[in-house]
Amino acid sequence: MTNPHSDALVFFGATGDLAYKKIFPALQAMLKRGHLNVPVVGVAKAGWTLEQLKARAHDSLEKHGGVDPAAFEKLANLLRYVDGDYQAPETFKALRRELKDAHNPAHYLAIPPVLFETVVEQLAKSNCSNGARVIVEKPFGHDLATAQELNKVLLSVFDEADIFRIDHYLGKRPVNNLLAFRFANTFVEAFWNRNYIESVQITMAEDFGVQGRGGFYDQTGTIRDVIQNHLFQVMSNLTMEPPVGFDSESVRDEKVKVLKSIPALEAKNVVRGQFRGYLDENGVAKDSQTETFAALKLEVNSWRWKGVPFYLRAGKCLPTTCTEIVAKFHKPPSLIPDSVLTENHLRMRISPDVTIAMGMMSLAPAAEGISLQAGEMVATHSPGADEMDAYERVLGAAMEADRSLFAREDYVEEAWRIVEPLLRKNSPIYPYVPNTWGPSEVERVTPPGGWQDPVVKHGLSPVATQAA
Repeated sequence: MTNPHSDALVFFGATGDLAYKKIFPALQAMLKRGHLNVPVVGVAKAGWTLEQLKARAHDSLEKHGGVDPAAFEKLANLLRYVDGDYQAPETFKALRRELKDAHNPAHYLAIPPVLFETVVEQLAKSNCSNGARVIVEKPFGHDLATAQELNKVLLSVFDEADIFRIDHYLGKRPVNNLLAFRFANTFVEAFWNRNYIESVQITMAEDFGVQGRGGFYDQTGTIRDVIQNHLFQVMSNLTMEPPVGFDSESVRDEKVKVLKSIPALEAKNVVRGQFRGYLDENGVAKDSQTETFAALKLEVNSWRWKGVPFYLRAGKCLPTTCTEIVAKFHKPPSLIPDSVLTENHLRMRISPDVTIAMGMMSLAPAAEGISLQAGEMVATHSPGADEMDAYERVLGAAMEADRSLFAREDYVEEAWRIVEPLLRKNSPIYPYVPNTWGPSEVERVTPPGGWQDPVVKHGLSPVATQAA
């Protein structure tokens, strides 16, 4: 039976930071496209009224994308508000009354994970979970054991088909475009395997620090915050086999197979760093061993990728903000010296612009004899103002019961399994200077030929600025 479209959206944490920065702008965008026409019920414990929530929504839109008068008027008419403690049955009785004749609400838990169990239990006791689905924000647990416990709580009330675990990175169109690039273009299959690819590196760099979120970040760190989820999703899209169909379960089946083929990480294949000045951030312990940078080496032991190393790195206070993939090809069996054959790669940038570039060797201008230079053929695209934001896309998909953009229970647990050894061991942490590419010790985990550092300048990388 096809799951019906949600006939109400309830979001817990309506007065919080996530709602202010992301949810209200996404709701307005959905209204502008005609994708939202059901009641939107905010729930929080703030002592507010509905009018105060509407004012908060208006202020949010002024600061995050702008107010569209017509769309905001529609949003204001759809908004409802329930104020109360999440542990109080009265709060959920009030929610049930506010839902009126809605039979298939979507409950979005934009709240700290410590509150998930309380809210889920109260939804069940108040009959608000009947016919409903639940949307939960990452992190999905803090390690494997807590992820399993969270899944147990969710599954005690909701079927897996009605659980939507948001990793907003899956809502980014360029991340999903990796699948289109691979499976909608015949020529890619010819070289996208161990026979031609020597190594793959994925970089997610941010040029800013923890931005006042020291208390949260110090309990999380780079591996939990972005590698175990965001970068694993990118890597899964890069390495999965063609699904038997593009329904959500067929795609997610292949992603789980990828993670199952990856051995748990060993400390020797990981370097953790912490930018100088992190310990001075508010909320950060003065003796913190939380990483703000991590580089690691993975093996994907599948038929396609056996023997190809994958290098992932992510961090804060790096020289630029960019997410980029570089697949290095094996050097050709040429009579030309290897030292001359410097560039043979495929580069795919996910943000801030979208770029696909082929690095290759060609004759240098005015060359006499065989004199070569490196260059790229580049196709680049800058996202337009009319493109969907990630939160607009994932919220819309959840309300439509489209599960393809969400993490399944087995995927989440496999991802934690891979990083679990690192979370249990107190591995060394090395300081690095802000605006550099991490600690010098990262040389221990470096792709053949070195890391290719992205440079955000007109959408081009260093080699792309040369003539192709």
